[in-house]
Amino acid sequence: MRTCNLVVDSCCDLPYELLEADGLYLLNFPYLMDGGSFFDDLFQSRKPQDFYDAMRKGSAPTTSQVPMPQFLELFRSLAATGRPSVYLSFSSGLSGSYDAAVLALSQLQEEGLDAEIYLVDTHLASIAEGVLVHEAIHQWKRGMSAADLAAWAREACCFVNEQFMVEDLDTLRRGGRIPSTVAVAGTALDVKPLLAIDKDGRLAVTGVARGRKKAMKALVEDFLKRKSEDNQISTVLIGHADCPKDAQKLKELLVKADESVIPVICNIGPVIGSHVGPGMLAVGFWGQDKRENLSLADKIARKVKGGRD
Repeated sequence: MRTCNLVVDSCCDLPYELLEADGLYLLNFPYLMDGGSFFDDLFQSRKPQDFYDAMRKGSAPTTSQVPMPQFLELFRSLAATGRPSVYLSFSSGLSGSYDAAVLALSQLQEEGLDAEIYLVDTHLASIAEGVLVHEAIHQWKRGMSAADLAAWAREACCFVNEQFMVEDLDTLRRGGRIPSTVAVAGTALDVKPLLAIDKDGRLAVTGVARGRKKAMKALVEDFLKRKSEDNQISTVLIGHADCPKDAQKLKELLVKADESVIPVICNIGPVIGSHVGPGMLAVGFWGQDKRENLSLADKIARKVKGGRD
């Protein structure tokens, strides 16, 4: 029996069918492209190839944070269900949406809204966020309470690891996600940059590789180095921005390297895709504590239990 509502946002880049369940709400991030306004619906209204082909031909989509009216409407809807709710938010280090959610909830509470709503800044993005959401849905379906699910997520996000490669850094530069000097250097050296999300939820350049094959190999090596030894959580997400053949190859490399993994291939949605561009490949998995080298399941359980005492 599910005891609460669960809200996730489209920046988790999970397959849409994994998010279809009663009591599970999908918050759609907005974006602009070729003069039109759209919502990221995980490619339900357009094909990934169409979106990325437009970028290849020169379209430069832009994104914005979720506006407060959208949060106000969502929170009123959640309150109307009569059940507690948990929102797992896209990283505050990359968007102001989490802060907008906090302000919206505070405003409604001042107006007398009587609802138990927990807001969790995951400090994650794209399939790294997807790794957390994927397991959170499992915990939610098992009947975890809203308070416990929020506490679990705040601790669990520290154990989500990821690394991704992009074709070039220019799209990230245009979106203001990395300094221009880094983008220029990467282009001049003709390398494939490797990036990750740090513990504060911001992008960090972690390395470079010459050519896509070597970059894919580096993604696998990083996974083997930092993966969790707890085989109870063996789901690995593989994200791609309209390069399905490379995603399949990466899947084969990961399975060959570790037979225990359960790979899930995901399309990188239009909001994240607007910043990384076509050709991006990513691996998200449960692994080392980003704060320090600690075990996974015991650390999460201990912290959650400690937070309730």
